[in-house]
Formats: sequence, structure tokens, C-alpha cells
Amino acid sequence: MADRDLIVTEDELHAYVDGELPDDRREAVEAWLAAHADDSMRVAAWRSQIEALRARYGSIAEEQVPARLALERIATSGRKWIGVAAAATIAAFIVGGAAGWWARGASAAAPNEFDVVATDAVDAHRLYVVEVRHPVEVTAADASHLVQWLSKRLNYQVRAPDLEPIGLKLVGGRLLPGPNGAAAFLMYESATGERFTIYCTRANAPNTALRFNTFGQIGAFFWVDADFIFVVSGQSDRGTLQKIAEMSYEQLETRPNRPRGS
Repeated sequence: MADRDLIVTEDELHAYVDGELPDDRREAVEAWLAAHADDSMRVAAWRSQIEALRARYGSIAEEQVPARLALERIATSGRKWIGVAAAATIAAFIVGGAAGWWARGASAAAPNEFDVVATDAVDAHRLYVVEVRHPVEVTAADASHLVQWLSKRLNYQVRAPDLEPIGLKLVGGRLLPGPNGAAAFLMYESATGERFTIYCTRANAPNTALRFNTFGQIGAFFWVDADFIFVVSGQSDRGTLQKIAEMSYEQLETRPNRPRGS
């Protein structure tokens, strides 16, 4: 999308549902949902789950405190108060945890395509960013050939985003095997030698907003656009990585992402 302010992460979608989204982001999130039916349906599903929990357990919070738990009686019960407080805390934790788990999708524990592709991308990142002599197959000096080669193998118009405005230069790239066919792998480097990678491969999933996950010390932002998933990986802090992902996202989504002819 051309407007940077309209880029919405999955964390922001959850904050929107939970009523914790800052006011200055509400308009951008609502514009995003109006333009992305899949994310709009997910948000509606989360809200339905929350309402179902409230309908089932909300009345418990409104019940009168039993006389045996009145503060004046508990205060004189010595150690019993500690046990009651602990039990109440555990109960609140269980109910609250269940609500959060349901709202974010109980199926999240099961491996999905995002997990599989992101794991592949991060594994490739770990493997190649430490290479000194051979981090890539084709260097940035032959960037035109690199893009044409990867595009032909993926049957998709691959593009290497220009990240020099934020201090990153293209090192080059390579072709990798992906879970659904060939994958393109691009590497960038900062003036201090820190490296970031962009991984792209075909995905059997609907378009999504930016999502974030961590894999040990590696962070990754990923999204799906035009039947392809993109993963931006790096060892830097989340803020820096998000800036890289957003700039890449803008350049990759605003162009006509259409498969090339064979």
C-alpha cells in the first residue's frame, strides 16, 4: 500500500478488538479492515469468541460475594485469607487466560503454513548471514540477472526492495527450496555489518497484514500478498526490523504482483 500509515500489524488488530488501540491508529485500522476482507473476518471471529465467553461467564463477575467471604470475616481468619486470595487469583488467571487463548485462536498451537514458511526463512537466515565468502549465489553487482533468474524459477516477478534510505545495501541473493516450491532469498547489510534477509515463496493462504514472531534471538515479520508469502528476518530489535519490513512491504505490495508467463 502506498500510504505507510495504513500498514497494520496483527498486534494492532488484537488491540483493536480488545479496545486497547491508541486513538491515532483507529482510523488506519478501520480503513485496513474495510479493504481486507480476510482480516475483517478474523476480527469478527475474535469478537464473537469474546462475546461467547462473556455470555457464558460474565454473570459470575456480577454475582454477590457470599457472606462467608465478606471482608470483615476474612480479616479475622488469619492464614485462611491467604488461601482464599490465592484461589481467587488462580481462578481469575484461568478465566482470563481462557478468554485470551480463545480470542487469539485455539488452533494457533497447531503448525500452520505461516509457521512452516517462517521457520524455513529463519533457518536460511541463520545459515547464510554468518557466511563471509559465500553468503549469496549472485551478488548485488549483477542484481538485474539475480532478479530475472529468481523470477523465472518462481514464475513470479521478484523484486529486490531499495532499502538504502534506511542504510541497508543489497548483498545479493540465492535460490532455495521452499515448502511449496522454489523460494527467493535476498540479503541486505548495514554499514556496521548487520545483515537482514527477505524470503519469498508461494503460499496457500489469503492476503494478510504484517505479522511478527520470534524464533530464539531472530525476529521475523511476514505477510501474504498475491499468493506469495514474504518473511523479513533479523537479529535486531523489533522496532528496527519493523521499519525494514514496512519499507519492503510498501515497495512489494504497490507493484503489480502477477505471475510471469512460463
